[in-house]
Amino acid sequence: MANFFPRWSNLLPLKIAFCAGTALAGVALAFAYYATPKATTVGYQPAQPIPFSHKIHVDQLGLDCRYCHSFVDVSGTSNVPTGNTCWNCHQHVQKDSPKLAPLHKSMNVSYEGYDGKPIEWVRVHKAPDYVYFNHSAHVNRGISCQSCHGDVDKMEVVFQAESHSMAWCIDCHKAPEKHLRPLEEVFNFSYGDKDVAKYAKANSGIKTTEDLGLKLKQQFDIKPKTSCATCHH
Repeated sequence: MANFFPRWSNLLPLKIAFCAGTALAGVALAFAYYATPKATTVGYQPAQPIPFSHKIHVDQLGLDCRYCHSFVDVSGTSNVPTGNTCWNCHQHVQKDSPKLAPLHKSMNVSYEGYDGKPIEWVRVHKAPDYVYFNHSAHVNRGISCQSCHGDVDKMEVVFQAESHSMAWCIDCHKAPEKHLRPLEEVFNFSYGDKDVAKYAKANSGIKTTEDLGLKLKQQFDIKPKTSCATCHH
């Protein structure tokens, strides 16, 4: 009986296996690279239309995060301040600073270049559209701004301090006690072991922030999920 297949076809399975292996290796290498901070924009620090210093407003003046980000504890998404929020103070404070020209242009009707348009802040942190994240759910269960955004109170210019990658989120969901705080401490950027002493008096066995986190995890009945459906609805 005649051979229907040419001799070169004997090597076809080997060629297919080699190509498949190369493709899989490429996917693995790409994943290994794109799962690193190099691709998750750690350090991203865009220039803003107004050089707003969190160090001055938060660290020196003691401004509460919720004064500007007023939706963070009541909404699924946070918000940047409107011109009105800034104008409440700066129509009186540092009003002649050239750095505030965009604010005057937006809010001051007597300003020569007034156009009434909103200030176009550049967004620093942004989750992909396919990811669901609820700010209020985290803030109202003891997760501080600091855990996700770093020491914002010390930043002259805000930058992305954490990767916000899927693995990064899952690590927190696996051990939330490392980040849980009493609700009244959520916006306290100086929170640490020294602050635990006042809570340790009423709770024996608490010596560190993580000890207190374990207590709060039980108190709040926190059972974070780690499945894909947690964020990908």
